[in-house]
Amino acid sequence: MSELRWRLADGPDPQGALFEEVERHVGRGEFRGMEFLHVHARRVINEVPKASRMPFRWTINAYRGCSHACSYCFARPTHEYLGMNTGEDFERRIVVKVNAVERVRAELAPARWAGEHIAMGTNTDPYQRCEGKYRLTQGIVTELSAAANPFSILTKSTLVLRDLDLLAEAARRTDVRANFSIGTLDEEVWRLTEPGTPHPMRRVEAVARLNEAGIPSGVLLAPVLPGLSDDPEQIEAVVKACVEAGARFVSPLLLHLRPGVREHYLSWLVEARPDLAEQYATLYPRAYAPTKTQDRLSDLVRGMVERHGGRAVRAAQTRTDPPRRPSPPTPPRQLDLEL
Repeated sequence: MSELRWRLADGPDPQGALFEEVERHVGRGEFRGMEFLHVHARRVINEVPKASRMPFRWTINAYRGCSHACSYCFARPTHEYLGMNTGEDFERRIVVKVNAVERVRAELAPARWAGEHIAMGTNTDPYQRCEGKYRLTQGIVTELSAAANPFSILTKSTLVLRDLDLLAEAARRTDVRANFSIGTLDEEVWRLTEPGTPHPMRRVEAVARLNEAGIPSGVLLAPVLPGLSDDPEQIEAVVKACVEAGARFVSPLLLHLRPGVREHYLSWLVEARPDLAEQYATLYPRAYAPTKTQDRLSDLVRGMVERHGGRAVRAAQTRTDPPRRPSPPTPPRQLDLEL
């Protein structure tokens, strides 16, 4: 494992080892072609850098890398910190923090923890396919529920419904939210850009089931991909379906292309849709599209939400300067639905 640089990235001590040792496990059956790197993390509840301007301070990511294989994923460069690449390595070589549940239990001890909100799904999907094998997210939710610690989940996976009863119990004890990312209902675009994710209509159905179970669930209409999923009819299809499913909010977010992600995505685009290459070169001289383009999208979605029976509130929050290192996107305008 000497080619992997395990002394970088997550830990509060940049000089200390991120993981003490690594065990390779080759995927079999439905996981054939994948590799799981078992590690013991020094810490699992991690503080978000203040410069990131996130609406939460603490995160948990039990996995690194993601089999969803979304072409645009902002987290791809995190694999480079470990000496792996942003392409197939990110999609097929998944780091599994096998001690995540026991670490969360220890780190939630009252003597050392103030009970602050914890966000999951900020850097990798907590319900990606291998969660069905390792059940780390399930164990973490169990610990957070037992401690009555508020938390939120962002996912593209309907595997979250496996834990519906567990999440409902947690929601009776503390503030719990389980939100979905649904960027398009267009099947061709979905299969092209995020081939490892569940069908987007199944995600819409999951939003309804979560809300019915008393677990507040909203939708990030994200990312909207210029030239692929930004046609008003495509966007309205998502908005309409989400409003009808009882989504607590719909927040649009236009694609952003940070260093590392930009190179991967534009290389992918040249192969998949070369006709769009010039458009992207014009639209993305930097990581974010022009503010006026982002605002147009927000105004468009606001009108659609209202037209379909919701009421959109909250002001936009945009960024035009790329951050120094990859991190989750600044929250877009959130459109709360009062149905």
